[in-house]
Amino acid sequence: MARYLDVHPDNPQPRSIQQIVDALHDDALIAYPTDSGYALGCRVGNRDGRDRILKIRGLDDRHHFTLVCRDFSQLGQLVHVDNAAFRAIRAVTPGPYTFILPGTPEVPRRLLHPKKKTVGVRIPDHTVVQAILDLLDEPLLSSSLILPGETEPRTMGWEIKEDLDHAVDIVVEAGETPAEPTTVVDWSEGAPEIIRRGAGDPDRFA
Repeated sequence: MARYLDVHPDNPQPRSIQQIVDALHDDALIAYPTDSGYALGCRVGNRDGRDRILKIRGLDDRHHFTLVCRDFSQLGQLVHVDNAAFRAIRAVTPGPYTFILPGTPEVPRRLLHPKKKTVGVRIPDHTVVQAILDLLDEPLLSSSLILPGETEPRTMGWEIKEDLDHAVDIVVEAGETPAEPTTVVDWSEGAPEIIRRGAGDPDRFA
């Protein structure tokens, strides 16, 4: 059964955040709230966690995972960002955007797109996620918690606890989240291409 941790959305209890991070270090898979719905997350090096995410979501190995970063400095270690992309991405982060960019050698090959060698990155605007990332001191391997047959991410921790009680290790509850996924911008070819219109204003990149 999954542990259910009720965390204050604005002032996360340090003890709860420590429990979450300790579990992640032990290769736990968590369901956690973001600024664009719930997501599934684990440490980048957690191969089993990656496979569990694919199974829960009903996806194959071609799925584009996202590396959820604490700040722009961490993001810059994982992807190659040219000057134009740098300015544009800095202007909208943290926020509900995912950017697809060429990965650096810091990213395990199994997480890169097999042909393009790209990976998704994002910096969420959510106090609880930032607290987790600060203490974890590394990015989270993540994917929106959109279950097979559904089109929007889950928004309520207690519902996730009911539906995924034996599929995840921890459900982090911090109040209801927005139901709209991130806007996805592919910047891997040198110019922005909107892949998915979501919570972030896509017109900034049109």
